[in-house]
Amino acid sequence: MRSDRSGVVIIGGGVIGCAIAYYLARAGLRATVLERGRIGGGASGAAAGMLAPLSEAHGPGPFFDLLMASLQLYPELLAELRDLAPDIDLEHQHIGVLRVALDDADLAQLEKRYQWLQAGGGHSQWLSASEALALEPGLSPGVRAAILSPAEQQLDPLRLTQALAKAAGRLGADLREGIAVSGFETSAGRVTGVRTSDGTLPAEHIVLAAGSWCGQVAAGLGATIPMRPVRGQLMSLTGLQPPLRHIIWGSRGYLAPKAGGSLWAGTTVEEAGFRPHTTVAGLRRIRSAANRLVPGLRAAGTEASWAGLRPATPDGLPVLGSLPGWRNVSVAGGHFRNGILLAPITGRIMAQLIADGRSEADLTPYRTDRFS
Repeated sequence: MRSDRSGVVIIGGGVIGCAIAYYLARAGLRATVLERGRIGGGASGAAAGMLAPLSEAHGPGPFFDLLMASLQLYPELLAELRDLAPDIDLEHQHIGVLRVALDDADLAQLEKRYQWLQAGGGHSQWLSASEALALEPGLSPGVRAAILSPAEQQLDPLRLTQALAKAAGRLGADLREGIAVSGFETSAGRVTGVRTSDGTLPAEHIVLAAGSWCGQVAAGLGATIPMRPVRGQLMSLTGLQPPLRHIIWGSRGYLAPKAGGSLWAGTTVEEAGFRPHTTVAGLRRIRSAANRLVPGLRAAGTEASWAGLRPATPDGLPVLGSLPGWRNVSVAGGHFRNGILLAPITGRIMAQLIADGRSEADLTPYRTDRFS
């Protein structure tokens, strides 16, 4: 997978593609990002922006370790982005996640989660109902118990993507918007060029980071990557007083208080194909889940609503590594709901693979040929 300095072409300008470009540029390699729309204009810009590995993981194991490793990279990355993209406020908030149980089924799942978090080293605290209500008085009075994870955080996902792009550009990367990929030029098991709406671009290495469209792009190289879009809808609510001080996570949805004063509520998980639009039914489910968590939201106004297409794989894990059958093509996709959280570790290990042919992480669970 080794590449020289003549250029790595990254197809996809979401948070993953921009993170890879940033870490490549930081390592002194030339990178060009091709984005058919706007940087961060797809799933990355439509995400909630939570850095919450203790909430997203379903149990201990390699994937949980990968999530935690990426979270640990964030302090260094955020400091670097403040230097290289000082005009972009990432709205980073270190406010913690409060995961609550509102009925017997929730409580059983919460107890199970707390057990493996304690065994796996995830820093969390069990709270009684009264303790949870003391932290967040607006919670449903029917709360049974909660887990507080103070290390979990959030930021603005679109601004993060834009900051990564700007920082990569300042380090020498080339980021091109409005460029559609139409095909490839190949020779002896290598891709030698990418055909685009702006002409053919020579390349020494290709990275497929096109989110839900990764499978379609890979098909152009005769490869099968079973990646599909899973729609997630969100909405922004206003008017809750007093405002929430933590991210609230329930079995049916979450609430994330943002730096600007709005409250983001999500989300749906829908097999809706390539249709990134909201629906009345989806937004109704989100609002119902929000009201269940915090009854005071029944009087809140709706500021905005949107949807994104998360890239999902059959086993729920990312695809990271070489594309079978090609000597200079890599895939970085399938991050589903964790693209924002996993951006630093993905960018770092993909840059290591391309530059040196090896990475610090064991990528066996994420091999591209595991679906063969």
